[in-house]
Amino acid sequence: MTTSQFSLEGRAAVVTGSSSGLGKSMVERFADDGANVVVTSREQENVQPVADGINESEADGEALAFECDVRDRESVDELVERTVEEFGSLDVFINNAGASFQAPVAEISENGWKTIVDINLHGTFHGCQAAGAYMRENGGGKIINIASVAGQRGSRRMSPYGAAKAAVINFTSSLAADWAEDDVWVNCIAPGLVATEGVKSQMGVEDDAAEIDRTTADRTIGTPEEVADLAQFLASPASSYIVGETMTIKGRPRLSE
Repeated sequence: MTTSQFSLEGRAAVVTGSSSGLGKSMVERFADDGANVVVTSREQENVQPVADGINESEADGEALAFECDVRDRESVDELVERTVEEFGSLDVFINNAGASFQAPVAEISENGWKTIVDINLHGTFHGCQAAGAYMRENGGGKIINIASVAGQRGSRRMSPYGAAKAAVINFTSSLAADWAEDDVWVNCIAPGLVATEGVKSQMGVEDDAAEIDRTTADRTIGTPEEVADLAQFLASPASSYIVGETMTIKGRPRLSE
């Protein structure tokens, strides 16, 4: 069986917002596959246990914990610099950090709107620009932006989040066209409902990821590990002919009656 094209062995990968949920699954998966990973979020106390867990496991890759606020450009620049210092390169950068809240449009404050857009959209811009500055001068790399189906079709009571994720999807296409000549692959993942703690607390979803049957096609909720599968594919050489795409991962289609 030929599987080498899916390998991340020896690569250096950053995943923002990786103290829990989708990001945590990604860094754990990448490290298991031999990549050196940077675990990062706004609080060192949240990312350090994740990095320690990877380093104490049987993973083939190493983990570095780094505190970073994606809204702060200097912090993101330091993240890229520290990654290169520690691992010698930056091959994969995943803009996963995000935030949302539920509220009717009429009740959303200007500050609330700006906060969600700042984290989800401006944070992605900072990550792309900082990572791209290194990659474009050092042989290229893979940038993966995490959006949402809310950015493709809208979302009731989560309009700032949906608007920001729609912008991320469009930004991905634009950036991919600009940077393809520098061998920087830019793609996007738009997950649907995934069984994470954040989804449980915000949306009242009770599904436990450990109890979801991956052998069943007839479902509309996934696991963080399934999103990590797709991220691994896009980060690997196997996705070499995919540029500027948004890949939706949401299970069974919900068709109108």
